[in-house]
Amino acid sequence: MEIKSKKLKGKKIIYAITGSIACVEAIKIARELRRHQAEIIPVMSREAARVITPYAFEFASGNKPIVELSGKAEHLIKADLMLIAPCTANTLAKIANGIADNAVTTFALTNKKILVALAMDESMYKNEIVQENMEKCKKRGIAFIEPKMEEGKAKMADMEVIIEAVIRAIRKNIDKKLLIIGGNTMEALDDVRAITNFSSGKMALALIKEAYERVASIEAWLGNIDCPKFIKNCKKFRSIEELISLINNAGKYDAIINCAAISDFVAEKRKGKIPSGKEIRIKLKPAPRINKMLRNHAEKLIIFKLDEKKRLIERAKKRMMEDDADYVVANPIENIGSSEGEAYIIGKEIKKIYGKKEEIAKHVVELI
Repeated sequence: MEIKSKKLKGKKIIYAITGSIACVEAIKIARELRRHQAEIIPVMSREAARVITPYAFEFASGNKPIVELSGKAEHLIKADLMLIAPCTANTLAKIANGIADNAVTTFALTNKKILVALAMDESMYKNEIVQENMEKCKKRGIAFIEPKMEEGKAKMADMEVIIEAVIRAIRKNIDKKLLIIGGNTMEALDDVRAITNFSSGKMALALIKEAYERVASIEAWLGNIDCPKFIKNCKKFRSIEELISLINNAGKYDAIINCAAISDFVAEKRKGKIPSGKEIRIKLKPAPRINKMLRNHAEKLIIFKLDEKKRLIERAKKRMMEDDADYVVANPIENIGSSEGEAYIIGKEIKKIYGKKEEIAKHVVELI
């Protein structure tokens, strides 16, 4: 089995499933948790065992599922987290009211840190009794992963969202409010065309994932890239003008990381569509610099600088001073579009890093 990370190494997770058709997804979820090196204690309700076999869940989790409790008092097993995904309205009601009539609900009474992914019909989810039961559970400290509303159903969240929620629940340790700005800008030439750059946005996505798993409050502003499903507070921009509008309406953050590939130039936009087949001249003017604007909204400002390798450090230091940044992450041009490469974190000292963008992201998030 492919190992993706060591984020859950040494962590024990009680993974419980209940009698929803969505428990067929548990096979993939359990395998993915193991790819992050979690130890899985699988627990099934009797109804769940009618949807998928305990043998299938054993294959996925690496351990024999607990379907019935015995004299071994399995429900007293200690773990770092209990995940219930999917959780039906019936199981939710039992947990909310302290009923322990099967393996899943009994485990829920003996574990304090519980993460729940609901799955049911939309009308059931919106029923006031279900909502009251959710509130009862929240008062106990139980956390919920929001379902996705599709086809009249409150479907269990996607696997990516559940995995990230598990990692966040276990890893989170930085009580900060963070803003990450990433992606590129597009500056209009006319109503049809624009100038942009070759930024892939991979660095921003790596930073967002690392920060989501470790930082209490995260917001993202993104250009050409889609926001990850597990990020709820996400705003989009296309041009520098739209980005400046976001800044002007922004609050205060403990830290801002700006790795966006913002155009250095803007064009004088022409109305309509420039005719094809003719040579044209485009007048470009320098774009506004936004890092100084961000400085007013951040206790700590971390910026990125891309340049030719032979003068990268020199120009990165100059940019850090000009923009009054606390740190600058310097990247050579060769990093564009690649999944790995070298980077230099420049503050009072210079730290060289080589590796995948996920590895660089870990070092950058540490700075806040």
